[in-house]
Amino acid sequence: MSAGRRSETTGVRVSVGAVKARLYDGAPRLPDGDGLDLRTLVRGEWLELEVGPGRGWFLVERAAAEPRAALVGLEVRRKWASIVDQRLGKRGLGASARVFAEDAGATLRRLGPDASVRRVFVHFPDPWWKKRHHKRLVVREAFVADAARMLETGGELFVQTDVEERAASIEALVALDERLVPAGDHPGTPLLADNPYEARSPRERRAIADGLPVHRMRWRKKG
Repeated sequence: MSAGRRSETTGVRVSVGAVKARLYDGAPRLPDGDGLDLRTLVRGEWLELEVGPGRGWFLVERAAAEPRAALVGLEVRRKWASIVDQRLGKRGLGASARVFAEDAGATLRRLGPDASVRRVFVHFPDPWWKKRHHKRLVVREAFVADAARMLETGGELFVQTDVEERAASIEALVALDERLVPAGDHPGTPLLADNPYEARSPRERRAIADGLPVHRMRWRKKG
């Protein structure tokens, strides 16, 4: 019999995993409805959005390094959305940085206003190699279109991955949107040698420590 505990109300044995999952039923969620104004969620001189912050250390470090920015993270896993949002609050950063338990693929289309976000970050998205899983990819056509819509003129889309094939496919996909132009270290390419945002995710730190190549790409929204 799998490990578990009995419910105090029903007497039915439930799995430990189910009990732990319920601990995060109260994970922060975005208000319902379309046309949600991100500026009502956090305070700052400009907006930055991270998709898939995971354990959240990039967001925490970014909030500390750039206190003028208003930061919003969208994390599909309720556990990490809860933990990171609480961590930001305990560090005194909760007014300017929040994480919400949301699937960006279903959520970005209802966020706004248009041209209101200065930076969109995606760090090491899952590669999802099998074709039947491609619908789970973060950076797809709809994501690029929403990022371009939400970015202000001159705003930046920053994506990094340690998977070369995914870097190439993302670069090709973003190139299809004429609103976004490469803004890398050299003209005509989005590639960057380093991360310029004074914050790193655990995955980036691990890749650097292991000597793995990190493919960093940046685009800007043209006027």
